Amino acid sequence: MLQPQDRPSSPNTTSFAPLSAANTPVEQATIGRSLVIKGELTGAESLYIDGRIEGSITVADHRVTVGRNGTVTANITAREVVIMGKVKGNIQCADRLDIRGEGSLTGDVVTQRISVEDGAVLKGSVQVRTAEGKNQPQAKPAASVEQAKPVTTAAGA
Repeated sequence: MLQPQDRPSSPNTTSFAPLSAANTPVEQATIGRSLVIKGELTGAESLYIDGRIEGSITVADHRVTVGRNGTVTANITAREVVIMGKVKGNIQCADRLDIRGEGSLTGDVVTQRISVEDGAVLKGSVQVRTAEGKNQPQAKPAASVEQAKPVTTAAGA
């Protein structure tokens, strides 16, 4: 049976009060190995996935990390994505994508920065955009559609 230790009560006694925010690590949700989630996953904190997810993942201002045991079949929207497991789906990163170790991605990527380590696999298209040109991928198709309209109009006349 546990019993309290005999310690004199003093102002220097260890306190069990929560630590200040400056000393606490960044908040991160974890999906463990045995968990399977099907559906739409959204949040406002970083996410570590070691289980299985099917659907969509949106944590726009945070990081998504797919651990070595993680299997994701979903489109991912995040500030940063790190893949060490397996991902099937399109990825949209505001900052960067890292595929590490034996990680694999099958899907299209839109990001500012990308890193693919030796041994990692990437199957799909990659579109790297600059910080100033975040909307450039959307502007280019609109320009080609506008060029096609006069041709269609001229052919119909």
